Amino acid sequence: MKQKRTWKFKLFIGLAIFLLMIAVGFFLFASSYYKAQSYAKENLHSDTDVLVTNGKELVFEPILNKKNIGFIFYQGAKVEAEAYAPMAKEIAKQGYTVIIPHLPLKMAIFSPDRADKVIRNHPEIDTWLIGGHSLGGVTASDYASRHERISALVLLASYPGSHTDLSEASVDVLSIWASHDEVADAKKIKAAKSSMPNDARFIEIVGGNHAGFGDYGMQKGDGKAAISNEEHIMKTSAAIVKLIEGLEK
Repeated sequence: MKQKRTWKFKLFIGLAIFLLMIAVGFFLFASSYYKAQSYAKENLHSDTDVLVTNGKELVFEPILNKKNIGFIFYQGAKVEAEAYAPMAKEIAKQGYTVIIPHLPLKMAIFSPDRADKVIRNHPEIDTWLIGGHSLGGVTASDYASRHERISALVLLASYPGSHTDLSEASVDVLSIWASHDEVADAKKIKAAKSSMPNDARFIEIVGGNHAGFGDYGMQKGDGKAAISNEEHIMKTSAAIVKLIEGLEK
């Protein structure tokens, strides 16, 4: 009987240790992420052009010349939403509301339909586009393929997943990648043309890298940028604004 109890006790201890290891691993995973740097933090404050609010959603709302177009943006995996503030604010300055939802564990794949709530929270907007960086772009692509409400899709260092086909969708697509990006696969980004509308636009940011679409420091495995973070973001923002302007016509 004593031997039987010992066996059960050892099994219980082993299971407890296993569950503890899982809990510790999950905690480390959840607490480790890329944080917004100084350039991003500077753009988290409201000014005469843009009202910035940071609650369950990070919202950049134009103060003057506000239009009824909204841009929902899904962050890259394990990247703080605030890291994309410079891009969002530049777009908002042109009259377009930009919303970056705070996603579970900072990963869009855990809340792929979060855009539904964003749209419900902003009934004043009647034209929507969605986009994302890296893995966030993969999730945004899937959302765009399933929702006719979405008029345009923006992919930053990203491409649609293997099960997402937008070739027949009535959605404008803009894909932007960087020449020094060593995280995203440039060949897959270019090959994704086959799953997109014929008029999809592809733009290369010469000298930029993967992390340059936001401001969160150097990303593991990434190439070294040959242009400043600010130049990278300004070029990206200008291309997105041009896309949005086309939706107004």
